Amino acid sequence: MQSRWKFKQKGEEQVVKHLGEVLGIDVHLASLLSQREISTYEEAKYFFRPSLDQLHDPFLMKDMDKAVERVLIALKENEKILIYGDYDVDGTTAVALVYSYLKKFFKKRIEFYIPDRYSEGYGISYKGIDHAAEHGFNLIIALDCGIKAVEKIAYANTKNIDFIICDHHRPGDELPNAVAVLDTKRTDCSYPFNELSGCGVGFKLISALALVQNEPFEHVLEYIDLVAISIAADIVPITGENRILAYFGLKAVNAKPRPGIEAILSYSQIKRREEPDEIKGLVLTRELTISDMVFLVGPRINAAGRIESASDSVRLLIADKTEHAVKLAEAVNNLNTERRSLDEHITEEALAIIDADPVQRDARSTVVYNKNWHKGVIGIVASRLTESYYRPTIVLTHANDLITGSARSVKNFDVYDAIDQCSDLLEHFGGHKYAAGLSMKPENLEAFKQKFNDYVSTHIGDDMLVPEIEIDQLLDFEMITDKFYRILKQFAPYGPGNMAPVFQSDFVVDTGGSRVVGKNHLKLVLMQQTSRSKEFSGIAFQKGHLYEQIKNGNPFSICYHIEENEWMGKSNLQLNIKDIKFD
Repeated sequence: MQSRWKFKQKGEEQVVKHLGEVLGIDVHLASLLSQREISTYEEAKYFFRPSLDQLHDPFLMKDMDKAVERVLIALKENEKILIYGDYDVDGTTAVALVYSYLKKFFKKRIEFYIPDRYSEGYGISYKGIDHAAEHGFNLIIALDCGIKAVEKIAYANTKNIDFIICDHHRPGDELPNAVAVLDTKRTDCSYPFNELSGCGVGFKLISALALVQNEPFEHVLEYIDLVAISIAADIVPITGENRILAYFGLKAVNAKPRPGIEAILSYSQIKRREEPDEIKGLVLTRELTISDMVFLVGPRINAAGRIESASDSVRLLIADKTEHAVKLAEAVNNLNTERRSLDEHITEEALAIIDADPVQRDARSTVVYNKNWHKGVIGIVASRLTESYYRPTIVLTHANDLITGSARSVKNFDVYDAIDQCSDLLEHFGGHKYAAGLSMKPENLEAFKQKFNDYVSTHIGDDMLVPEIEIDQLLDFEMITDKFYRILKQFAPYGPGNMAPVFQSDFVVDTGGSRVVGKNHLKLVLMQQTSRSKEFSGIAFQKGHLYEQIKNGNPFSICYHIEENEWMGKSNLQLNIKDIKFD
């Protein structure tokens, strides 16, 4: 699918000039900072060197005082406490974090509970509340869910079970009647940052508890690696507090991965090396990044909840013995292999449905349904369909007498709002601008499809149906030096709100060393016609079909990331090419 290239707005000339002078960097790097709304030396300093001192006071969050007070009452009165969380990465890391911290105080009076995706569905369930009542739990802390569970919290109240909700999803018109509702997206919450992950909200809760109990903050930082994993996997903006949490969380993962993460990494392509005898354990041969959390760690943590029980993922994350972690990681990795096979098969079936239906093929949105599709992977399938047909997409299946599904969107289109407009046909829904979940009675399916498609058709612009690549800077190869890249690396960690910079270079030609490799990938050796003194290797995934046009020697334009490529013990700069355009 052809993409359109669009340059980001340039920073103000005076700001760029000032940053270049005070930081001693070239205009391109100064402009990158300006594009990230950095205009002073102090702002640049904290961007490049985040500080834990910049984290906000957790008590600025609405209801935090009530939440802390209720936990301390439970501690004083020897009550039992249940840590309840969603079955995805954000939910399981949040449960692992809060459970691990509180277990030090509650000992055997604390347990965790993850609802079954198939028998209970998303979020707080009646079954979970009944489990708490039957086992004598007086307090439930719900993580990464609960903000719209009005009826279920009311049910819990009839059983004398109190709830503390720690969520980051959009609230409905009515808040649940819980002891405390921690959600920075509440309209009455003035917390300075409203893009925390669910695990991030849990981190603020244990931070507040540590403050009240005069505990060293280092005790809370033991769990910051879990927050970084949640930030990566839940694709929340890596700006503000999230940038600080991700920065220090990655440092923790790289310094000494917890046994569960260590065991997961043994199944990834991250190469490991043994250190001399006096240094115990395995040491990473390269630094782990947010991308590694997204593509290597996250899917394996997610797999347990998609195929069987997400409780295994929590057990893996809280494991303190290597032998136990290794066994759990093997089981989780096997489930991830099964998950991959399922989502590939269902994606093929879904694409066939669209291809066989001219109306679906030409529509401005996609809604596909098959009662036999595996509920655990339909979110992944929705993402894959969005990559193939760039438009808002919903994939539906049948579970527990309801049709249930996952939605994914395209840039600048709010799929949550679109689903909200169809709420009269739904039993439940929730989520974000770009990803949501929903369920409905089977008899409402056709009406929902029509209403959703009608809404999308009238609210999505033609340009929003074409993938867009945002380009930060026009760059000549001459500017790409080791020093340039050393500074560029410090822009990480990358993610929404601070994406890895994309550069464009024009008048690029093949030197004769390019070739097709692997499954339709291009391995390139390039230089610019305007300056033949610099040569760079590049990789363009899924662009092998362009080889004939490239090898003829005619110039073209590329947009790309700059990255480090390690091969045979040597490290070189490489261009990771996102797209190629010919004049």
